[in-house]
Amino acid sequence: MRVIIYLAIGVIFGITMFKSEAASWFRIYEMFQFKSFHMYGIIGSALFMGVLITQIIKRFNVKSIYGERILFPSKEKSFSRYMFGGVLFGLGWALAGACPGPMFTLAGAGYLPILIVIVAAILGTFVYGLLKDKLPH
Repeated sequence: MRVIIYLAIGVIFGITMFKSEAASWFRIYEMFQFKSFHMYGIIGSALFMGVLITQIIKRFNVKSIYGERILFPSKEKSFSRYMFGGVLFGLGWALAGACPGPMFTLAGAGYLPILIVIVAAILGTFVYGLLKDKLPH
């Protein structure tokens, strides 16, 4: 049953990404050239909602739809890890023209060249998994 729920949420997310043009290479290109507020508005509203919902979950001890307690484990505070990770993510986003969510949205919309990017992203994740113990965290 969970798989069907996750699939439905993913389909709704994909449709939203496509209709809002968040999966548009042109919109992403505009964003990285600082020519349009469109993507910054989408990212900013997502960030605002994420912070708001996280605070609501923490303050009111909201449980999942399965009755499980939602936990947010503490993370190590570090500037460099987030800076380097953000720069790498941004470079990949700029080069590919899509971040992970829109990659699958574009594949579902029929933009088949994005499959090369998806394969490269999966390969990069695999390589990170092999090297993560040797990398500074």
